[in-house]
Amino acid sequence: MTIRAGRIILALVALLPVACRGETDEAAGVDLATEVGCFACHGSADTEYAPTLEGLWGSEVLLEDGRTVVADEEYVRRAITDPQADVAEGYRNRMPTFGLSDAEVDQLVDYVRSLG
Repeated sequence: MTIRAGRIILALVALLPVACRGETDEAAGVDLATEVGCFACHGSADTEYAPTLEGLWGSEVLLEDGRTVVADEEYVRRAITDPQADVAEGYRNRMPTFGLSDAEVDQLVDYVRSLG
């Protein structure tokens, strides 16, 4: 192997974690969402139980108390860790708390962000 080829390989190996980070976090979020059962209620379309997660990120959410919030990282994190805090209008609060670690919540937030 030439010195130049070795440097290129080293550069690619150094960049690999950066290039894969988003995909890895999103994939972990999908796996975790499947494991804890998120898709049973949060399907690809709104259901009587819960709104869809697709297209949620950045949208305005009308809450049952009349407030409107933006579905950003703070909102999604709070919805996961304290689902009673901000219940979307038209839905009863049925979402349980799951006792997830901070890292697991991060994975779910990254996954929801990836859905736009």
